[in-house]
Amino acid sequence: MQIFGVDIGGSGIKGAPVDLEKGDLAQERHKVLTPHPATPDAVADGVREVVEQYEWAGPVGITFPGVVTGGSTIRTAANVDKGWVDTDARALLSERLGGLPVTVVNDADAAGVAEMRFGAGRDRSGTVILLTFGTGIGSALFVDGVLVPNSELGHLELGGHDAEKRASSKAKEDADLTWEHWAHRVQKYLAHVEMLFSPELFIIGGGVSRKSAKFLPFIDGIRAEIVPAQLQNNAGIVGAAMRAAEEGTAGGAGR
Repeated sequence: MQIFGVDIGGSGIKGAPVDLEKGDLAQERHKVLTPHPATPDAVADGVREVVEQYEWAGPVGITFPGVVTGGSTIRTAANVDKGWVDTDARALLSERLGGLPVTVVNDADAAGVAEMRFGAGRDRSGTVILLTFGTGIGSALFVDGVLVPNSELGHLELGGHDAEKRASSKAKEDADLTWEHWAHRVQKYLAHVEMLFSPELFIIGGGVSRKSAKFLPFIDGIRAEIVPAQLQNNAGIVGAAMRAAEEGTAGGAGR
């Protein structure tokens, strides 16, 4: 069975059909740049451009980089246009996709669900936290496999700032930090999260998960196990498709 997944990020909008049995992309993903400003209408146009590449005619799961309540209403928009706040994202995106059934989920929650089912968190109990490092820092918190939605731990205060302003991969790029210097910032952040939640496992996701060997060796002093996401930067796409299927919007494969 295939469902289409779209991952809206601060820098890119990417998507592809997902094979839900394998937990992997069924075709090569297509990506467009996130518009700036990332207004609801502009982002919706980007989502449509991605989906239209595949002539898709079935359910679509879509992530959003912020708090999503009731499966539709956007409550925060830290790294996209503030016009998203209080937007009915499901209605907007479904309309832009010609009435296709749409499911909307927090981006890190989607990535976490995929990693817990098919990746680094598979068969893991206890407290597991996935952290996605990109334009910001997303988080997905699980207790014995059950998601605590919209945790948004990237906005914990670290050194007087939102943690993501200091330790996201964008912060690394903006400050032109070496991998080692950035790893020290990540370590301080992980130590803070660990103090609050005492997880057994940290899963490091987002685009930097492909380069984990460049920074994980510099992180120490953390009791929890730290591993890179196995689905890497495709986890959000896979998780979005999974959530669409779980919500029952999927009456069958698309196309």
